[in-house]
Parts: sequence; structure tokens; C-alpha cells
Amino acid sequence: MGKTHHITAPRDRIPIFQKAVYSIGGLVNNIQAAALGAMVIVLNLGLGVNPALVGLVGAIPRLIDAISDPITGYISDNIRTRWGRRRPVIFLGAILGGVFYAVMFQLYKGHSESFYFWYFLCFQCLYFLGFTCFSIPWIALGYEMTPDYHERTRLQGAANFVGQIAWLVAPWFFKIMSNKGLFTDIVQGARFLSVGIGVFIILGGVLPAIFIKERFADLPKPERGKGLWNITKDFFRGFVVAFKCKPFVKLCAATFLVFNGFMLASAFTAYVIFFYVFKNAPSLDKAYAQGGTLLGWFGSVSSLCTFCVIFLATWLSTKIGKRKAFLTTVSISIIGYALKWVGYNPDYPYLLLISAPFIAFGLGSLFTLVSSMIADVCDYDELSTGTRREGLFGAIYWWMVKLGLAVSSLVSGILLNLTGFDVKLGLGQSSQTLLYMRLCDIGIPIVASIIAILIIVTFKISEDRAYEIRKEVERRREERRKEKRLVETERRRQERRRGERRSSPEEC
Repeated sequence: MGKTHHITAPRDRIPIFQKAVYSIGGLVNNIQAAALGAMVIVLNLGLGVNPALVGLVGAIPRLIDAISDPITGYISDNIRTRWGRRRPVIFLGAILGGVFYAVMFQLYKGHSESFYFWYFLCFQCLYFLGFTCFSIPWIALGYEMTPDYHERTRLQGAANFVGQIAWLVAPWFFKIMSNKGLFTDIVQGARFLSVGIGVFIILGGVLPAIFIKERFADLPKPERGKGLWNITKDFFRGFVVAFKCKPFVKLCAATFLVFNGFMLASAFTAYVIFFYVFKNAPSLDKAYAQGGTLLGWFGSVSSLCTFCVIFLATWLSTKIGKRKAFLTTVSISIIGYALKWVGYNPDYPYLLLISAPFIAFGLGSLFTLVSSMIADVCDYDELSTGTRREGLFGAIYWWMVKLGLAVSSLVSGILLNLTGFDVKLGLGQSSQTLLYMRLCDIGIPIVASIIAILIIVTFKISEDRAYEIRKEVERRREERRKEKRLVETERRRQERRRGERRSSPEEC
């Protein structure tokens, strides 16, 4: 007999409007990451801050996420309000995130390096604390919007498709900031651009809080003792349970490697383009102008290809399963990283674009497939523990991503210094420095992707297993509901009997 192909039941399908609103949240979630990565270079190239300090200022707030993300996830799992568990936190987080993003880049020339470091560090910490309140419950909301194996992938595919617009436009941010017709320099450009991004975060971020329906908004309150001590114990118990869940840990590790290998390489890409590909430019400003255009086109082509990859990964997962789809797409991305070695050619700068379609297979499939797989893991966890904790799982998963970003930000700055790069030398960087930068840019994501593939090979939640888990989970939920109804019926019956006994002497 052939493999059973499961068809999504009508009751498990998510309405188009709900998908669209959730996907706008995906754009908000992506724009902040894409924009910050594209704009933080202003600290080094615009204000002269040492690359190691730039890396450090990007790393420290990510470590704060190690505390704020799980706490936010736990809160959104356990609070009960008239508006639901997730939506009030999403609404607040969108506003705080947008405000602090704009404030973070309000920098002016003429201050010391330490001033720029501490100013940006403080407001970036506040920004991440605020935006965490949006992103973590928004992610958890997506995990619970449907119980269907394939509809989960379609939802994440839609969210990532719309979210990919951020990565389409962000590569042009340096070009915008350095446009002499609009701004005096990239520092002023960053100030104005950050305000526009902040406004978008607020407007787009509140939409899911207003329009998305929560599937588990009326879950009973968790059974635990009252008081701060009992809440703290319950929080850490959930944390331990999550890290004991082997399928979940494998997904975290694979994402950590694929995404942050890409981000670590991306930190070098701009420098390789500016100082190697356009090393023969007549001036540094000309190299920035030409390099900014190539950087923009490379990012845009990658993003356009990623749109296609998201569709392909979503379709492929329904045919061969999520695990095999992951292994296929990440393997193709390795080819793309290798092609960058050929693409970095000072004589033919735009040869770099040949690598973009292949690289797109990595990130284009990663969050579509893995986010859907984590929703399956949440069912697996409920089967094992009897508790739903999408918020905590989502928080830990994205904390791992952010931890990787912290590591990549810190390591990239250190590695850039180790290559011998000196911003004061301009286009006069040594040939050894340029070689080391290219090796870091290409070698790191290839090694990271290979390790991720070896990890996901051992992931065991197949399509059939996911449906078995769902069936058993829903059976147990129904048993708990029946038991609760019986207890409530018995309680009311006893109350009536007590009332009858109290009224009986008066009637006599």
C-alpha cells in the first residue's frame, strides 16, 4: 500500500483574512531584524566605532533576551484576560518596539566612541525588551491557529512569504542612507529611516492583536500553587521540560546553525563587496556607491528567489514531508555559498548574483518548515505532559536564534579585526585581509549547514506520527472536558440537595 495522504479538514483551515493579518505580523517581525542588520553598520562606517565594539553592542542585548524571551512566553501561556492570552501582550509590544527602534538611531556626529556605544546599547536593550512582547506571543499565536499538519506549513509559508518583503527592501537601506540627494551623510539617513521603520512596526504590529482569534483563549488556568515561589518553580519546570524534549532541541540546534551561519557570513558580505569587489574604485565614496548598489541587488535577487522557495518548500513538504524538504533545500543552499567564491570578481562584480538563487533555498525554507515542525512538537509535548506551552517553546526557540545572533555579532566583529581590517586604510586593505574575509564569508555557513543537516536526519516526527499524536491529544482533551463536566454536574446536584434540605423545615 502507498503512503496515506492526509487532506486538511474544512474546520482546520485558517480563513484567508486571518492568514493575511498574521502574515503582516510576519513582515513586522522580519523588518526589525532585517533593518537592524542593515543599519547598524552606520556605527562603524558613519561614526567610526570599532568593529569589535559594534559586535559587542549587538551581542549584549541578545543575552538579555535569554531572560526576557522565556519570561514573556511563560506569561503569554499563563495569563487569562477578556482579550485572550496573547493579544494584549502583542499590542503593547508593537508600540514599545516601534518607539524604541526610532529612538535608537537618533545619533549625531561629534561625540566620543564610548558615548555612541552606551547610547546605542541602552536603547537597543529597551527596544529588544519591548519588541519581545510582540514577537514571542505572535509566534505562539501561529503555532496554535490550526491543529493540521499541512495547514501549519501553509500558514508559516504565508507569513514567511509576506515577511520576505523585509529582506527584499532592507538591502537597499544603506543605499538610501548614503544618498547625498536626500541626506548629508549616512548618520542623518539612519535617523530619518529609523523613524519610518518605527512607525511601521507600530501600525503593522497591532493588527494581529486586534483581528486574530485565539484558538485556546479559554483554556482553564494552570493548576499550581499561588504565590511568586510557585510561579517561579512552574516556570523553571517548563523550561526543563522543553530542553528535555529531544525533537525540539534538534530543531533549535539546526536553526541556530543555518540562520546564524548565514548572519555571520552576512556581516562580511558588505565588507567584501566594498573593499574587495570594488577595490579598484577611484575613491572610497565611489566604492560605497557602487558597492551599495550591488549589495542592494544581491539582497533583492535573493529575496525574490526566496519568495519562490517558500512556495516550493511548502509544496515539497506536502509531498515528501517536512524533514526531507529541509534536507533538500539546505543542501541546495550549500551550493550557493560555494558559488560566492566565483561570484566575488572585481572584473565582473555582478557575477555574484549567480549564487543568490541557491543561497535562497536555506533561509527561504528554514522558518517555513521549522516553525511548522515546532507546532507539531507542541502537540508532542502536550501528549507527554498534558500541558500546552506554545509561548515557552516559541520563546526558547527564538531565544536560541537571538543567542546565535549575539554570538555571530560578537564573533564577526572579532573576526573582522583578526583579518587585519582597518577602516582607516579605506581601499588599501591588504590582500591577506581580503582573503580571510572571503574565507569567513563562505566557509562558515557551509560548515554550519552541513552540521544542521546531520542533526535533522535524526528528527522522527513524520506526517503519520504527527496525525497519531493529534488524535491521541484530542481524545485526552475530550476526556478531561467530560470529567470536568461530570464534576461540575455533581457539584450543582449537591448544591441543590443542600438547598432542598435547608428549605424543607420551612415548608413543613
